[in-house]
Amino acid sequence: MRRELAMGQGTDSTTSSTGTSADQARDRTRGTAERLTYQAGFGNEHSSEAEPGALPLGRNSPQRAPLGLYAEQLSGSAFTEPRAHNRRSWLYRIRPSAAHPRFVRADNGGLRSAPFEEAEPDPNRLRWGPLPEPPPSSSSRGHAQGTDFLAGLWTLGGNGDARQRSGMAVHLYAADASMTDRVFSDADGELLIVPERGGLLLHTEFGLLGAAPGHVALIPRGVRFRVELLEESARGYVCENYGRPFVLPDLGPIGANGLANARDFLAPTAAYEDVERPVEVVNKFCGNLWKAVYDHSPLDVVAWHGNHLPYVYDLRRFNVLGSISYDHPDPSIFTVLTSPSDTPGLAGVDFVVFAPRWLVGEDTFRPPYFHRNVMSEYMGLIEGAYDAKAGGAGGFVPGGGSLHNMMSAHGPDRETFERASAAELAPQKIDDGLAFMFETRWPITLTEQAAGAAHLQADYDAVWQGLERHFPAP
Repeated sequence: MRRELAMGQGTDSTTSSTGTSADQARDRTRGTAERLTYQAGFGNEHSSEAEPGALPLGRNSPQRAPLGLYAEQLSGSAFTEPRAHNRRSWLYRIRPSAAHPRFVRADNGGLRSAPFEEAEPDPNRLRWGPLPEPPPSSSSRGHAQGTDFLAGLWTLGGNGDARQRSGMAVHLYAADASMTDRVFSDADGELLIVPERGGLLLHTEFGLLGAAPGHVALIPRGVRFRVELLEESARGYVCENYGRPFVLPDLGPIGANGLANARDFLAPTAAYEDVERPVEVVNKFCGNLWKAVYDHSPLDVVAWHGNHLPYVYDLRRFNVLGSISYDHPDPSIFTVLTSPSDTPGLAGVDFVVFAPRWLVGEDTFRPPYFHRNVMSEYMGLIEGAYDAKAGGAGGFVPGGGSLHNMMSAHGPDRETFERASAAELAPQKIDDGLAFMFETRWPITLTEQAAGAAHLQADYDAVWQGLERHFPAP
C-alpha cells in the first residue's frame, strides 16, 4: 500500500494498477500537482511536518524522536564550513537511511560523468536538434513500461571530475513513463532540472514539487526523489553541478533588489510515503549508477527542518535588468543561480535565463553581440525563439541546444544581424521566447554519443556565411 501525506493533510492514495489507465493515473498526478502548497525563500531555514507533533522542538536528536520516528542528519557541506555556506537538514523518518541492502552496479544507460575522456575537446561551434523520442519499447533502458526520467537521461558532455567535486555536466532527458517503485539520488552533485515539454511532479524526501515548462527544479546532492509525468511525455535539460552548491549571485552595484528574488524560490512541505513493498533505489556515485531493492520506500520522511532542501522556481518571475541608455549588457546580468569557485567572480557554472524583456537602447545593436569568451556556453531553448538566432526548422528550436566552447567566435546569425542593423530603434518587447544558458569556467568535452549523434547539426557554421564585407576596399 502507499500512503502519502501532502501539504500536511492525510490523503489515502492507495490504488491498484489493475484496470487503471495511464490517462487516469496522469489525471491523479495533475490533481496532486495542482493542490501543492509551498514555503517561500531560497537558502532559508525551513521546517515542516506532515503529522502533528512529528517535528521535535528544542533539540535535533532527542533520546526518543516523536511518533517512533528516527532522527537523521543529511549534510550537504562539511561540518566545519562557515555558517553562511553550511548546508544541512534534519529528517525524521519511519526508517533510517542506514536500513538498506547492499548496492550493486547498474547499467548507466545514456548517463555519463566527469572526467569526460571519450572524445577530444572540440573548439568548433556545435548545435543539436531536440533529443529523439524514446523508442516504443523501452524495457532495455531499465523500465518495463517505457522510458522514465532516469532511464531517459542522456549526457551531452561536461568538465571537471565528479570524484573531486568540481565541474559540471550537461544532460538531456526524454521520458514517456513515470518512475514507479523507483527512486533516484545523486551523490556526485546537485541537479538543476529545466523542463522544456511536459510538466513533472517530483516526489522528494522533503515533499512534492511541481515543475512545468518555464520552471526549474533544484534537487540538492544526495536527496532522493522520483519523477511522475503530468503529460504523455516529457523532455528537457539537466545541469549536474559537481561543485559548490548553487547560490543567488551577489548584486553589487545593482543594490538590494533585482534578478532572481529569494522569495520566489519555493520549498516543499513535508509529505511521506509509507510503502511496504519492493522499491528500487538507484544511487549515482563517482560517475556510475548503483542499485538496491529496499523493502520500503525511502521517501518516508514525516518531518524535517534545515536548509539543504529542494526548490522550484518560475523563470518568468526573474526581474530582468538591462541597459536603459545604450549597448547590450553582458549576459552575466541575467544570472539566476551561480556555483562559486575558489576564484572570486569565476563561476564553476552559472545558470542564466533570457526571459521576456524590453529593449530600449539608443544607437545600439540590440541582439547579443559578436563575442569570444573565456567561459564556455551551452544554450538551450524552452519555448519560442532566441533573439540572436533566426531559428526555424532545423535551426535553434525548443529542445535543442548549442555549445560554444571557450574562445569560439559566435554571435548573431546573418539574418539576425542584417535585420537588427536596419531596424527602427523604437522600444521593443521580447516576449515570444524563453532561453537559458549553462556557462562554465572550463571547456565542455563531449561524450562519444553527443559527438556522433544523429541530431547534431552538421551545417551549423552556415548561419554565419554571407556576412559581407562593408569596409571600403583599398
